[in-house]
Amino acid sequence: MNKLLDFGRKALFYVRVLSGYEERRIRHYRLQLEQRVQQVQARKAAINKAPEKIILSEIRRMVEEMQNLNKKMEETEAAIEDYFKPLDKEAELIMKMQLQGEERTSEMMMKTLEKQASLQQLEAEKKAGMHKVDNSEANLNDSKLMDEEKALKEMLKELQKEVLLEKAGGEKSSDNVHQADKSHINLKPASTTTSK
Repeated sequence: MNKLLDFGRKALFYVRVLSGYEERRIRHYRLQLEQRVQQVQARKAAINKAPEKIILSEIRRMVEEMQNLNKKMEETEAAIEDYFKPLDKEAELIMKMQLQGEERTSEMMMKTLEKQASLQQLEAEKKAGMHKVDNSEANLNDSKLMDEEKALKEMLKELQKEVLLEKAGGEKSSDNVHQADKSHINLKPASTTTSK
């Protein structure tokens, strides 16, 4: 019986081979194997390309995150500027008020300095006028003294002449003494008039 089954299997196999069924089956099986090989190669290429895709996708994701962060930062900066605008205006007003106050104080200080300088100038002019008056008085006193010294020198010369003349002769000396007395009297009023 086993032999009969073996013979039947062999006969069926020959029929398949002769009819071409077995050949088609082998080709189909080969095509399936080739398709599986192609699929495996495609998967392998995809796996090889996967790191590049992963890297590119990560880079794109990071760029998008950075752009989102930049947008958020710009929005927050705009919000902060909007929030601080009234404070900046108040600070500007305060600064303007301070500057105006400083200008007022500086103007007041300049005015007081000008007043003080004018007062000092007036005092200096008064002192200079007093000094000039003192100098003129001193010059007048000096001129009086000089005139008196000249008059005294002239009187001494005249007295010396009289003494010499007295020795020389009696009458001539008496006339000279009177003349000397007259000249002495005439000299004193002349010196006082010049000093005045």
